[in-house]
Amino acid sequence: MAVSGGSGPGPVLSLDTLVRLGRETHTPGAPDDRARPGAAEAAEDIGTGDGAGRTRSSGGLRRLPLPAGMTLPLGCDAVAVPAHLGPPLMPRLPRVGCVYADETHWWWIVPADSDYALRWPDAAHYATGAVLPDAPHTDRLPTLIHRPSGTVPYTPPIPLYLALCRVTGTTPTWSRPVSA
Repeated sequence: MAVSGGSGPGPVLSLDTLVRLGRETHTPGAPDDRARPGAAEAAEDIGTGDGAGRTRSSGGLRRLPLPAGMTLPLGCDAVAVPAHLGPPLMPRLPRVGCVYADETHWWWIVPADSDYALRWPDAAHYATGAVLPDAPHTDRLPTLIHRPSGTVPYTPPIPLYLALCRVTGTTPTWSRPVSA
């Protein structure tokens, strides 16, 4: 879906562009103001692993490495859940993208901004830019346990969100009663 402005030639804006423009107008320091890499920036930062299971971008951030040949047309974030919830989620998803696992968590790659206007269940950890939380005891990254066919690494975020709500007994945010 694209929108063109007024009468005459001009830039064509997609819905994704409009959402990103709206997010960039946040006041710095506002409660929901977070640094979010764009698709091109995320593609540069994420890259691929070095074969040893370690990836660091500038500044010492640990990011999940994408397999060779994967593309990031929509940027890249990740959703982590406790490891015991990983196996029950897999069969509930219509498409599974790249999934990583370690002893404590399973990580799903999702398009950037998959948390926009969405509160993930408390069991989940949303990682903007697929940056992993600090783990001082190890420099080892989670292992890739599922790679989709094709070049797109994403698990669709809404089915993942709904499946996670189901296995954790959480009511989706849009189904909660609104108080005035």
